[in-house]
Amino acid sequence: MTDLTRPRRFALFESGFRPFFLLAGLDALANMILWLVLFFRPDLWPSGEIPAAYWHAHEMLFGFAGAAIGGFMLTAVPNWTGRPPYRGPILYGLTALWLAGRIVSLSFMNILPTIATVLDCAFFPALAIAVSPALFRSGTYRNLPFLAFLSLLFVANLSFHLGMNGSPELGEHIGLYTAIDIILMMIVIIGGRIIPAFTRNALVKEGLRLSERNRPWVDRSAITSIVLMVILDIAFPLSKVSGYASLLAALMQAVRLGCWQGQRTLHHPLLWVLHLGYAWLTFALFLKAASLLLDAALAANWLHALTIGAFATMIMAVMSRAALGHSGRALVAPRPMAVAYLLVSLAAALRVLGPALYPEDFDVIIGLSGGFWIAAFAIYLWKYLPILVLPRSDGKAG
Repeated sequence: MTDLTRPRRFALFESGFRPFFLLAGLDALANMILWLVLFFRPDLWPSGEIPAAYWHAHEMLFGFAGAAIGGFMLTAVPNWTGRPPYRGPILYGLTALWLAGRIVSLSFMNILPTIATVLDCAFFPALAIAVSPALFRSGTYRNLPFLAFLSLLFVANLSFHLGMNGSPELGEHIGLYTAIDIILMMIVIIGGRIIPAFTRNALVKEGLRLSERNRPWVDRSAITSIVLMVILDIAFPLSKVSGYASLLAALMQAVRLGCWQGQRTLHHPLLWVLHLGYAWLTFALFLKAASLLLDAALAANWLHALTIGAFATMIMAVMSRAALGHSGRALVAPRPMAVAYLLVSLAAALRVLGPALYPEDFDVIIGLSGGFWIAAFAIYLWKYLPILVLPRSDGKAG
């Protein structure tokens, strides 16, 4: 039987990135559609339940970003350790846990708070348990901090649920901000590994020379400044001390970003989007510093610069590149994906700067920003659904 006549099989559970990168895209789309409906029709949300804005924030972090983290870990660990791709019962179970968390987080499901907390918080510990044997057996310790990150995301999610149930006080705020800080640190570490490496490899393949402008002290300083900022955020939340730490972190990320020479990647969407995501991260930290130190109105929405601009852009960038590479396809982004990348940035720019520039049009800004987000992830799903559910193009397993 030839390749042209061989039946195509369903491959969604042949590797860890497949179900979770699909679920991340579906969740990004469904979450935003539901959030816009609730924003314009708040009467549709059950009264006396978790406020809709908190549900939206929780689901973007622990649902959308959580799925992307799951897909990344289940794909990266086999690469780091040489083990076969995750498939079978482990992958089925993790997917089911993530889906269960999304279902019980919907207030109108009327799930007992204890059951909802247990089911929603189970995903990150289960993910850590699944990947830890391979990480420990590999004998390399540079990737073990990711187990700590998964553990801290579990603690953050638990704090959110306990806070929404009344104890500890402000636990929901602590949980959300902790999750944001952990995802931020993950992006700083992962970005520092992949962005310069992917950029160098692509330019060398084209016969271009990438001057060595990166220095180990820059990477160490960039990571250390983020860790310091997170510590001071916890000790002195939303204070001038935190503002100065954020300014230092922003400056170090800017230096690091400059070393990566992103201006040379403009003809490669899969590359420039990574630089764009890290630029949003840097910009968000500058906005945070401006908000805390100067009380600048234009910087008040720095949190959305971080979550929409940096997190969503980096997540889409990593998912779209990894799905191509790990499905045996050429590392060339489908043409519409460049539009999707830019739409995420438009959504972020509107949500961050629009309310200060056009406060009387706040509802319009929210609608447009959400619309750009929906369009971006609709394009992602359109182009990547076949890649994620169909077998590798080279006939290999995975």
